[in-house]
Amino acid sequence: MGRIYFISDLHLGATYFPDPSERERRVVRFLDTIAGDADELYMLGDILDYWYEYKTVVPRGYIRFFGALARLADSGVKIHWFIGNHDIWLFDYLKNEIGLEVIDGYVVKEIRGKRFFLTHGDGVGKRSPAFRFLRGMFRNKVCQKLYAAIHPRWTIAFAHGWSNSSRDYSPENIPQYEGEDNEPLVKFSREYLEQVDPDIDYFVYGHRHILLDMKLNSRGSRIIILGDWIYHFTYGVYDGDSFELKIFEN
Repeated sequence: MGRIYFISDLHLGATYFPDPSERERRVVRFLDTIAGDADELYMLGDILDYWYEYKTVVPRGYIRFFGALARLADSGVKIHWFIGNHDIWLFDYLKNEIGLEVIDGYVVKEIRGKRFFLTHGDGVGKRSPAFRFLRGMFRNKVCQKLYAAIHPRWTIAFAHGWSNSSRDYSPENIPQYEGEDNEPLVKFSREYLEQVDPDIDYFVYGHRHILLDMKLNSRGSRIIILGDWIYHFTYGVYDGDSFELKIFEN
């Protein structure tokens, strides 16, 4: 029986990378290394820095990455792509072309005897009113249709400009763990255990761009935040007995 892999926040195609093509190749090398023993791959959002999928047109790029995903899917690996706050507008193209599952929101499921709560992380926990407004607007069907009516030469440039201005990606500004009382995903996970489902074994998130693996209670429930492929080049792997965070160094 193979392993279960988890990655998030690759932000492929980001124009702030010195060499976006090399970033994509590094991800492809990772996917190729897991091909021999992966049963499932969970991609927990912000896999692409920007994506808008028109009804009959899709953005250029990502050929090596999509090809690697297709090879995995064709070999029998089940791929689950959770929408994040950068790859919001992922509809049915990759689902139909590659055969992967696209998920918007969160999933609670049993994986080899353990109960998992899986989501990108932008839709849970305490969020600012401005973030909630933007998130709702981006998911609004009317807003999506209006946006789709604008020519891609304008929307793509706008989206990349927004992404570049929304975060300072210099090394001195690497996101840091803010402590149990200040980390929204830690607080949400504990509240979920207390108020909704005390039997969750693993909460697995992306979004925060930090590496975190900690126990939430005496029962041994854990929160895992997967890091990213901007600073950390990390992934999670679950073999049915244990969950580990690892660094891909190739």
